[in-house]
Amino acid sequence: MDGLVSWFLNRAKEADLELVGEQIEKFFVFLRELIEWNRKFNLTAINDEKEILVKHFIDSLSCLSGVPSKIYQKIRKVIDVGSGAGFPGIPLKIYQPALDITLLEATRKKVEFLRHISSRLGFDATLEIIQGRAEEYGRNRKYRENYDLAVSRAVSNLAVLAEYCLPFVKIGGIFISQKGREISGELGKASKAIQVLGGRLNEVISYKLSLREGDLERNLVVIDKVNRTPEDYPRRTGLPAKRPIT
Repeated sequence: MDGLVSWFLNRAKEADLELVGEQIEKFFVFLRELIEWNRKFNLTAINDEKEILVKHFIDSLSCLSGVPSKIYQKIRKVIDVGSGAGFPGIPLKIYQPALDITLLEATRKKVEFLRHISSRLGFDATLEIIQGRAEEYGRNRKYRENYDLAVSRAVSNLAVLAEYCLPFVKIGGIFISQKGREISGELGKASKAIQVLGGRLNEVISYKLSLREGDLERNLVVIDKVNRTPEDYPRRTGLPAKRPIT
C-alpha cells in the first residue's frame, strides 16, 4: 500500500494538489470501501485502484481550478448534482473539510453507499445527502438558488446539465461541469439553455490527467450565474433530458 500511496501523491503533485496525512488516510478509506461495495453493486465501471485514484479522486479535485480566484474564498455551500458514488463531492469534502456540501443522487443503492462512506469518513454532521431528482429539488425553496457552487460529472449533455444545475446556484455563484476531451459541439448546442437559465459562459479550462496509458484530456466548463432562473425551470421530471432547451 505504501507504494500505491507514493504513486497517488506523485499523480496529485502533477495536478498541483498537495495532500497531507488525514486527507491521504481518508482517500484510501474511500478507495477500499468503494472497491468493496463495487463487488456487490454497480457503483462505478472503474475497478482498478490506480484508475480510481486518478480518474475519480484527482479528477474530482480538478474542478477547484475552475473556481475564479476572486470568489474562491467566498465558496461555502456546494451541491454535487448526480453524485453517483460521490464524485466530485466527497473528494472535495476530504480536500476542503470546511465546505458545506450537499450530494444529490436519485439511485437508492448509490445513496446507501454515500451515507455509509460519509459515516466512515466522519462526515455525518457536515455532509448532506439527499435522494431525488434535480428537477424536483431545483424547485424546492430550501435548495433553489442557495449554493455558491454547483458541480457535476454526469454524462448528460451540457444543455440538460444546465437545467439540472443552474437553478441551485445563487446569483454571483458558478456552475462547473466536468467534461471529456471534445466539448465544442456541446457548447454551441447549450448556449441558449445557459442564457435562458440565468447563466453566462465564463471559460473552458482544459487539463490533463496522468495515467499509465498516457495523458487523459479533460475540460471544465465554468458558467457564471448572472440572473435568476425563471420560475418555469427546471421543468418536470424527465423533460429536460427528453426535450433540452435549444
